Amino acid sequence: MAEIKLGRLPDRTPVKLTITLGAELHQTLKEYADLYQATYGTAEQVVDLIPFMLEAFVQTDKGFNRGGRK
Repeated sequence: MAEIKLGRLPDRTPVKLTITLGAELHQTLKEYADLYQATYGTAEQVVDLIPFMLEAFVQTDKGFNRGGRK
């Protein structure tokens, strides 16, 4: 087999999760979506922002990235 620079692509199969939020967190997320719209001029639904918010959180969690990650 030939050796190529690009490695094998990661699993990109989407996973659908269902979660329940408290009323206060839901309101906070709606306010965040409003601020997002005011900042970028594009309305995005909370459900569409959450995956990116979680990814940003995990990527910047120093304790997780230092040694908790497998």
